[in-house]
Amino acid sequence: MVYPRIKRSLQYLRAMVFISVMVWICFYPGNRLHAVSLKVGLVMDDFGMHDRSYNQLAYQGLVQAEKELGIKGSAVSAAKEEDYSKIIGRYVQGGYELVIGNGVLMKQAFIEASQRFPGTKFVLTDVELEGLPNLGSVVFASQEVSFLAGSLAAMLDQDQNARFPIRHNGRLSIVAGQEIPSVKTSMAGFFQGARYINPYIQVRYGFAGSFKNADAGKQLALNQNIKGSDIIYTLAGDAGSGVIAASNEAKFLLIGSGSDPYFSEANRVLTNTRKLYNVVVFQTVKDTLQGRFPSGKVIYDLKNGGVELTPLNRNVPEYISNRLEQIRDDIMNGWIRVGVEIPEWAKLQNQR
Repeated sequence: MVYPRIKRSLQYLRAMVFISVMVWICFYPGNRLHAVSLKVGLVMDDFGMHDRSYNQLAYQGLVQAEKELGIKGSAVSAAKEEDYSKIIGRYVQGGYELVIGNGVLMKQAFIEASQRFPGTKFVLTDVELEGLPNLGSVVFASQEVSFLAGSLAAMLDQDQNARFPIRHNGRLSIVAGQEIPSVKTSMAGFFQGARYINPYIQVRYGFAGSFKNADAGKQLALNQNIKGSDIIYTLAGDAGSGVIAASNEAKFLLIGSGSDPYFSEANRVLTNTRKLYNVVVFQTVKDTLQGRFPSGKVIYDLKNGGVELTPLNRNVPEYISNRLEQIRDDIMNGWIRVGVEIPEWAKLQNQR
């Protein structure tokens, strides 16, 4: 028989345990994913959320965070560079605790905002920034995945039995959009990967001057093909559609970059290198909810799934695919270290 006083004590104890558990669930940092309604703003450039590239991927990450983490998200495109600060300011005034942007053109606006609004958290991708506690900087190890792209191109160039109509002359090239740090990092990896396979390979490169000028991209690619390049790596944004048009005319092979379906649909594309902005946005939101806001520099690489090489063209020989997988493992394990600077030999070679 349980005496009334003891029974009441047991009921009181059970109630206290229940309350304690609920408080822990709601307020412990690791369990806040659905208990706190975080407001997250995404600032995009004038390419917009349907650019089939970084903006679209970032927006996908934001939508995923809304569905899985219970946050409130908003995305706004800037019509011009001067609008970045205005959009950020409206987010802060609207009570958004986390604001995310992308690219070097937003750098100054995000630095100024983080200084002006110390109570708001800011993250900028593809730019290296450090020194402010409320400003995070995401850097992609695009040199790693581009190393794989360069290795693939060099192996196919060497393989006389490959089922591709190329000249096997030891010449590759790169068509880039603008000469900005993130592009040069990718170029650096491609050069090193090609040299890793063939120490005597020649890799030419050129800039279209814009990520939007498809005509310039096309002409640059055609010129490179005339000079002997049958495999071209494109880092040109929307100008890459011009490179594809050139490939259709001149029948050379391509390695794409980004998430643009133009590349995945073209049968002369060997593979794509991708920076997974969706992964970054989702993980940044999750970390912030868990009380682990990523201030300072955070690197997304092959090992943590921040960059990837898409499935290879079905005509790539299996032995090349296997060797590429081994090179990928060697990079992830630290046995191959890839630099972020364009090698001097590449610069000198391009001047000849």
